Amino acid sequence: MAQRAQERGGRFPQAPTQEEWERMSVEERGQVVESLPGEVTWDEMAMPEGDLHSLAKLETRDVLRGFFSRQRRQVYLGTELPVYYPGERRFAPDLLVVRDVETHPRSKWMVSYEGKGLEWVMEVHVGGDRKKDAEYNVERYARLGIPEYFIYDRARERLEAYRLPAPEARRYERIPLEQGRYRSEVLGLEFELAGGKLRLWVGNALLLESHELLEQEQRLREEEVRRRQEAERGREEAERRLAELQAELERLRGAGNRPPQ
Repeated sequence: MAQRAQERGGRFPQAPTQEEWERMSVEERGQVVESLPGEVTWDEMAMPEGDLHSLAKLETRDVLRGFFSRQRRQVYLGTELPVYYPGERRFAPDLLVVRDVETHPRSKWMVSYEGKGLEWVMEVHVGGDRKKDAEYNVERYARLGIPEYFIYDRARERLEAYRLPAPEARRYERIPLEQGRYRSEVLGLEFELAGGKLRLWVGNALLLESHELLEQEQRLREEEVRRRQEAERGREEAERRLAELQAELERLRGAGNRPPQ
């Protein structure tokens, strides 16, 4: 059964259909899950696109991880993870999100095994043919029932966003741009391109990357130290002035108590 799962679909490994999966025993399912590779081949991947590509997805994942961690919500975030939908050719999105699942590290996402499909996907485009992200994946991800799909086109500095209008729909509608932002209902966040970066907002609050949070904390610490130093200098100055006034008062008292010459 595991061997058939690998051979199905020609040259690329493919998960069994849902009907085949349901007919399998627990042992057979385990064999299939184990047999499906946790990597994709060069033939299936786009050519490396450098820092502009890698930083865009890693920075976004960093922001999302921090946000959901503060929300105390279990959300799985994956980058270029092989994904197996039943009876479908595998694919590996630049960034994917699935809510309310275990967050342990994975080498692949098999929908039948996990019991849940992807909920939000982002692809980053830097160079080459845009058709894969902007046309083929728009059709494919909608057909698979992925609720939201975002495309960050760094070459054009443009963001596109799509959403299924209903859970049973299999055709995307564009998410409208509102005041320069695209709202993700799945994530509860808004996305904006600003200053050559993809920025995420929750309401009026800008979500920062880890290094930005550390820099902000460092600035706050330095500001607190500065305020304390200024307060200490002010206290010392006040004490000095008080001592001078007391000394002047003692001098005046002494002069008033001396007998006239």
